[in-house]
Amino acid sequence: MGRDKDDKTEIDSVVPWMRAPVDVSNVENCALETLPCLNPKLKKALENMGISSLFPVQVAVWQETIGPGGFERDICVNSPTGSGKTLSYALPIVQILASRPVRCLRALVVLPTRDLALQVKDVFDAIAPAVGLSVGSAVGQSSIAGEIAQLIKTPKLDAGICYDPEDLSQNLESAVDILVATPGRLMDHINNTKGFTLEHLRYLVVDETDRLLREAYQSWLPTVLQLTQISDDGLFPSFTPFVPSAFGSLRTVRRQSVERGFKGKPYPRLVKMVLSATLTQDPGKLIQLDLHHPLFMTTGGSRYRLPEKLECLRLICETGMKPVYLVALLKSWEGEKCIIFTSSVETTRRLCKLLNFFGDPKIKAKEYSGGLNQSVRSKELKAFRKGDIQVLVASDALTRGMDVKGVTNVINYDMPPFAKTFIHRAGRTARAGQAGRCFTLLSNHEVRRFSKLLKKVGSDSCPIYPIPPTSLDLIRATYTPALEKLKELVESEAPKKGRQAFRHNSRTGSSQTKLNKPRSEA
Repeated sequence: MGRDKDDKTEIDSVVPWMRAPVDVSNVENCALETLPCLNPKLKKALENMGISSLFPVQVAVWQETIGPGGFERDICVNSPTGSGKTLSYALPIVQILASRPVRCLRALVVLPTRDLALQVKDVFDAIAPAVGLSVGSAVGQSSIAGEIAQLIKTPKLDAGICYDPEDLSQNLESAVDILVATPGRLMDHINNTKGFTLEHLRYLVVDETDRLLREAYQSWLPTVLQLTQISDDGLFPSFTPFVPSAFGSLRTVRRQSVERGFKGKPYPRLVKMVLSATLTQDPGKLIQLDLHHPLFMTTGGSRYRLPEKLECLRLICETGMKPVYLVALLKSWEGEKCIIFTSSVETTRRLCKLLNFFGDPKIKAKEYSGGLNQSVRSKELKAFRKGDIQVLVASDALTRGMDVKGVTNVINYDMPPFAKTFIHRAGRTARAGQAGRCFTLLSNHEVRRFSKLLKKVGSDSCPIYPIPPTSLDLIRATYTPALEKLKELVESEAPKKGRQAFRHNSRTGSSQTKLNKPRSEA
C-alpha cells in the first residue's frame, strides 16, 4: 500500500505531457529503402557512412517530423546512450532545410562541451553537404576571428572604391545553414559578432538537456528564445538586438498566430528538440524551454534505461588494493579498448601515472580530464579513437554523449555518486546495438549503496566478477614500488603547487594554502 502511494506521488510530480509517453521500444528498425520521403541524396550519404537502416528512436522522430507529425509539436526524447539520438534530429533537419531558398542560419544545435559539439558537427558534415547545406561550429576551439570568418560571409569589394563601414555591416550574410555551438561561444557571437543573427532561426536542438538546464551558461537559453519572439516588420521591438540586423532586406517575420493551439505564439514558430539519456522531469527546469505541445518519447517504462546489450559486473576489492584489481582486469583483456572513470580530476591524473608506473608494456594509459587544456584532450581522444591508446583514464568530462567506436569495457574505479552518472558512464560502451561490459570496483562498505543505485537504473543483475588470487599475487609485488614512485612524484610537485597557491592567495587575500596529499589509492 505504501509503495502504491509513493508511485502516485511520483506520477503527480511529473508534468502532464510526460505521463503518457510514446514508447520507442515498440518501434522497429527501418531500412533506408523503405523510409518514407527520404531524399535520395541523403540516402546515398547515409550509405557512405555505412548505415543501411535507422534505429527505433530515429524512426520514431522521423515519423513525427518528416512523416505524419510534420513538426507540429516540439519533440522531447529520453533514450539510452548509444541509441542514435544525434542522427535522429540531424537527419530530419537536413532533409527539411535542403529545400531552403536562400542561405541563412536556420538551425542551431547547442551542446555542453566542445568535444561533444565537434562530434555532432561530424555527423552533420557527413550528410548536409549532400544537399548543398553548410555547417558551422562555434565551440571556442579556434580564435573567435577564425570562427567569424567561417560563419559570416562578407561582400566582395571592388578595388579603388571607398565604402561606408555602416553599409558593409548591413550586407553581411550567414555562411552557414546549421550551427553547432557551445553556450559560451554562442553568447560571444550574439553579443559581439556583426552580421550574426538568429532572426531566421527555425530549429533549436538542446542536446544533453539536463546538463544545459542545470548550469546557467550565461543565460544563453532565455537570450535565444527572446531573439526569436514575435516581430513587426522583421524587427524585435521587445528586445534590442546586440548587433545590426543583417541580410539587407531579407526578413523572417514572426507574427502572432490565431489558429487553435497556436494562439499568441510566434508563427512561423521556433521548433525545439530536446534530448538526453537522463532527461529531467523537474517542471521548474522544463518550463524554461517554453515547449509547444511537447511530445515525449522514451524507451520502456522506467525513467533510466541501460543499453540493451550491456553487461554489468562488480569487483569487491580489499582495502587499499583497488589498483591491483584494476591492473589484473586490464592484463586479462589483451589490448581491448577501455575507459576508466574516476571521481575527480586529481584522481584521474594520479591513477594514470600509477598505471604507467607499473611498467607493463601492454597497459598504455593516457589521461582525459578537465584539468587538461582543450588541445591536449582532443589529441588524446583522437589517439584513443585510432587505437594508439588502449586505456583512457577519465573524469566525468567524458561521460556525456561521447561516441568512441570499439570500446568494449568501461570501469568505474570510483563508484558513481548518482544514478545519472552511472547511466552516462556505462553508456560509453554497448553503443549502437553492440555488446559491452561495465565493471564497478567496490570496497566492502560501498556494496549496499551500490545495490540501491542499481535499483534506480533498473539493473536486475550485477554479478561479482572473479579474479584468480594468483593473478593478484603477481601484481602485488609491483604495486608497492609503483605506489612509491607516485608518492615521490606528488611530493616533488607539492612545492610548485604551494608556490602557485601562495601567489593566488596573495592576490585574493587568503591566509591559508591547501595542498593535495598523496592517497594510498591514487
